[in-house]
Amino acid sequence: MTTPKYVYVYANGHAEGRGDQKELLGGKGAGLAEMTNLGIPVPAGFTLTTEVCTYFNEHNKEYPPGLWEEVLDAMRQTEEAMGHRFGDPADPLLVSVRSGARVSMPGMMDTVLNLGLNDETVQGLIAKSGNERFGYDAYRRFITMYGDVVLGVPHSAFEEILDAKKEEVGVTLDTELSADDLKSLIAPYKALVLERTGKPFPEDPMEQLRGGINAVFDSWNVPRAITYRKLNNIPDHWGTAVNVVSMVYGNRGESSGTGVAFTRDPATGERIFFGEYLVDAQGEDVVAGIRTPLPIAELERQMPEIYRELVEIYQRLEAHYKDMQDMEFTVEEGKLYMLQTRTGKRTAQAAVRIAVEMVGEGLIDEATAVSRVEPAQLDQLLHPRIDTDQPVEVIAQGLPASPGAAVGEVVFTAESAIEEVAKGRQVILVRAETSPDDVGGMHVAEGILTARGGMTSHAAVVARGMGKCCVAGCSAITVDAEARQITVGDRVVREFDTLSLNGSTGEVILGAAKLIVPELSGDFNTLMGWADKIRTLKVRTNADTPEDAANAVAFGAEGIGLCRTEHMFFGEERLPVVQEMILAEDEAARRAALAKLLPFQRDDFLGLFRAMDGRPVTIRLLDPPLHEFLPSREGLIEEVATLRANGNNDGTLAEREALLAKVNHLHELNPMLGHRGCRLGISYPEIYEMQAEAIALAAATLAKEGKQIVPEIMVPLVGTVAEFRYLKERIVKVVEAVKARESVALDYLIGTMIEIPRAALTADRIAEEAQFFSCGTNDLTQMTFGYSRDDAGVFLPDYVEKKILPVDPFQVLDRDGVGQLVRMAVEKGRATRPELKVGICGEHGGEPSSIEFCHQVGLDYVSCSPFRVPIARLAAAQAVLADRG
Repeated sequence: MTTPKYVYVYANGHAEGRGDQKELLGGKGAGLAEMTNLGIPVPAGFTLTTEVCTYFNEHNKEYPPGLWEEVLDAMRQTEEAMGHRFGDPADPLLVSVRSGARVSMPGMMDTVLNLGLNDETVQGLIAKSGNERFGYDAYRRFITMYGDVVLGVPHSAFEEILDAKKEEVGVTLDTELSADDLKSLIAPYKALVLERTGKPFPEDPMEQLRGGINAVFDSWNVPRAITYRKLNNIPDHWGTAVNVVSMVYGNRGESSGTGVAFTRDPATGERIFFGEYLVDAQGEDVVAGIRTPLPIAELERQMPEIYRELVEIYQRLEAHYKDMQDMEFTVEEGKLYMLQTRTGKRTAQAAVRIAVEMVGEGLIDEATAVSRVEPAQLDQLLHPRIDTDQPVEVIAQGLPASPGAAVGEVVFTAESAIEEVAKGRQVILVRAETSPDDVGGMHVAEGILTARGGMTSHAAVVARGMGKCCVAGCSAITVDAEARQITVGDRVVREFDTLSLNGSTGEVILGAAKLIVPELSGDFNTLMGWADKIRTLKVRTNADTPEDAANAVAFGAEGIGLCRTEHMFFGEERLPVVQEMILAEDEAARRAALAKLLPFQRDDFLGLFRAMDGRPVTIRLLDPPLHEFLPSREGLIEEVATLRANGNNDGTLAEREALLAKVNHLHELNPMLGHRGCRLGISYPEIYEMQAEAIALAAATLAKEGKQIVPEIMVPLVGTVAEFRYLKERIVKVVEAVKARESVALDYLIGTMIEIPRAALTADRIAEEAQFFSCGTNDLTQMTFGYSRDDAGVFLPDYVEKKILPVDPFQVLDRDGVGQLVRMAVEKGRATRPELKVGICGEHGGEPSSIEFCHQVGLDYVSCSPFRVPIARLAAAQAVLADRG
């Protein structure tokens, strides 16, 4: 049996791994291996695979047999390549230990730099470098990072000691501390570790290495990483690789530096070299936002040769990967090293622009461009922006870290953001700088504002990935989290004051700016056009008003898949008439009230038909129980009791008592399974008859104008073919009467929703009568699982947390259960009626994974809310591309 290989080395221009092995080596490890094989300067090192992480987590933090021997052999090869020996007091090799999942999870897992330092090896580092200050700076950084990441001593505890030293010697910046100042930090740092852990700081480099590797594997399951995976649908079982890389130093003086760069602007997609760097710094200084870095263009002035080499490398990498790259680099005393290349995270705006422009540049084809943009990302393009025609009060200017706009009340911690959003507030999260622990608060906030950090800081990278508006590095503001206030000059902004952020300009605005909905054109329309050529699924919208319908058409909707007629009954002029109909004592009185509603309904449908301009419109007949149109039972009981107590005798009491009696008569213990949908239509067929007449009259009006519309009349909640047949006969009779009376030719379809499991099980019988099916997966999920949609929110998060369910089935279609009923409905229905049109109109119609399933089972269309139509169009195209492989 072949012994598994767990460690892959890259050294001396040769790597054992490849760039297409992200699942095994993680994104970082695969990138380092590929760059090594391309001849790009990379410090030697090795990668422990994601399989080790899986084993580690499944075997009580034990390594697989033989792993450590592979690590030692890999370390030997790394030593030979670098010309230094790990743990050598005279000439030590130092390493970094970094995470690297198969997809980017910026800042979510742990890193340890300068590993291998102790009281002896630091002297060798000083002797070889000839720079005592550099040696002790590296040593104190290592103790801080290792103490925090591996030993659990909070970073802030080390910072307190550092701040006290700076105050003692009268300096502000770390870089102003002398070698002696830095050396004097070592003893108190170690004392802190002993005090907090009960054990001395480890001096053995091999013990340090094992501890660092363990900590990075452990960090796969820290809360912030778990939260990030949930937010980004990253499976828990993927695990992370660990990369052990020879240290190179950007903090060795003015000829050294470190930076982060992108081959295109990750916010806008513009084809420019984009990034930031710091002179005399390590990588953590850039991404942590501790110092505000310089734009990459400045590097050309400061280090022209390095800049030219970096430009050549980035152009090679983008041409090789045929995608925008996110790179990390270090310059050590005039020599450039690449520490990372990976597919760069980008905003939706950038993703669309990059995909379209790369087709124009001949790098990729149209199908690849369509596959490059995540459908859910398109939400970012549909968010409001600040109306620049309206006056605003700009109180500060920061960096435009993530585009868009946001308005909200100021909060100062991630916990406060989560708490206040749960209460219904919209918030702006304000931090001096964000850390990975803030990711939950960032997710719920409307926008993020930081005082420190650059365009590649944690706040910027995470906000862009989430599609959140972010203004970073706003040095004009002073954040006092304890006092819960921001100071801008002589102005104070307190907790719950309102701010607006313009993530496209970096402006911080006092008060609530006016937001406007963006128009989609240019690159977006080009990409959507390519997607439309590929997809086979039609995309309709759920719309109840002409305004919603017009918005959906602008976003590319090809029809209405669900018009909920009950929403039309709540208008100010209509509700009293609806209540009159409900309170009627006999059919004649009900028909009299319905006759008053008929013109309203006719005009409603006419407006929708005009907005859709010949596109198909599916109209669901009245679905909810009648009590929803009456005052609440509890409110009426209280009102009647008050009137009785006050001795009311002007007739109001009798009127409210009669209304209460009707509400009591209609009251149901389980209304979602009660007298609603087709059951209501069977008890009171005159209601559906009025609606059918209104639909036919609206269609007849258009027919007389020479316009064609084929209305699709949909009967809800059908469970038996007899229910459907009973109502269909009456609908046909009404529509045919209108056609004769109006002297028009009119085509129409009558179909049903598949939202009760029995309907799916007997779809072959129902298809004998129904001309189309629309799968109402909201109710179908509810009835298949036996979960109340209104109450499941209490326990479903717990189910997902405890892995009882992989996801909330009301958000992502349950393929194994609900999906099989949908498949059954399609197959059985078309066995009876081959031309049967089948769609889906639940919330799943706008969710990419669910859309892929709809494509796989052969649905004709999906229907979703207007603002999700572009998402559905793109997801439908990607479902076709997934089939092609």
